[in-house]
Amino acid sequence: MAGGVARTETVNPLAEKVRMANSRFENVAMATAEGYAPIPCASGITGGAMGIHYVNANYPKDDAVDVAKPEAVMYEPMADGKLKLVAVEYITAKGPASLEGQLFNFNSAPNRYGLGPFYELHVWAWKQNPTGAFADMNPTVSCDAMKGM
Repeated sequence: MAGGVARTETVNPLAEKVRMANSRFENVAMATAEGYAPIPCASGITGGAMGIHYVNANYPKDDAVDVAKPEAVMYEPMADGKLKLVAVEYITAKGPASLEGQLFNFNSAPNRYGLGPFYELHVWAWKQNPTGAFADMNPTVSCDAMKGM
């Protein structure tokens, strides 16, 4: 309890490490400067979203998993046109995969991305996800702001 306010979320060591290693991406210009390019905002069919993925196409090719070099950086589009960093995603074709003991999810082929089978891990390090720090979709993220753009 700090300053009389109870903290409801628990501290997640991997999310803390991801936040420390990737806070430079809070400015989307840093992502583009490092070779990341946007793909459309991804919404879930039952609600929630992942946001806009900025993907560095070179990183998935080497199958390496590096906490400071996520394959995708995820932003939520805001009503004012800005993008707010909410999470990162790690992707590899080698598995079973894990990062700091957290297992990746397996995606078989064919899949909606048109990729071969792969392992992925979302880390919601900047926006709390009520369904879990490593869930694919976040029910509190929306792509609705993209409709006016």
